[in-house]
Amino acid sequence: MAVNMEIKPAGDAERDQAERACARLVVAYGYLNDGRNFDALAELFTEDAVLYRPAAPERAVVGRAAILAAFQARPAELATFHVCSDILIDVESEEYATGRSRILLLSTARGDETVKVPALPGTFCDRFRRTADGWKFSERRGALWFNP
Repeated sequence: MAVNMEIKPAGDAERDQAERACARLVVAYGYLNDGRNFDALAELFTEDAVLYRPAAPERAVVGRAAILAAFQARPAELATFHVCSDILIDVESEEYATGRSRILLLSTARGDETVKVPALPGTFCDRFRRTADGWKFSERRGALWFNP
């Protein structure tokens, strides 16, 4: 996905609102994932969304129900901490936007104060769609920056 680095003039309130809403989805994804609030996490996606997780970027998880099931299948003892940064959102139209962000994932066993696996840096390339319920992820494509 190409990154649009054009600086747009302030003043387009609708575009600015869309950018903030999409950026908020990126941040909410991390908080809800780390809090294991998978029902609310799945609601960030459209019904027909596609998710490619950073650890398995070639495997598509298709549909909100399948996305929810994939997160619910995660081991209960796994604790995660997602750091989301460098969020760029490009509003393409009243209904569509794209975005890119960086993540840093820390994980360990729940209750253990020591991170047992290395921090995993990665990226997400996102497609957003405006729905009757607001902006949602229609595609979230993750990739690790390197293969651990």
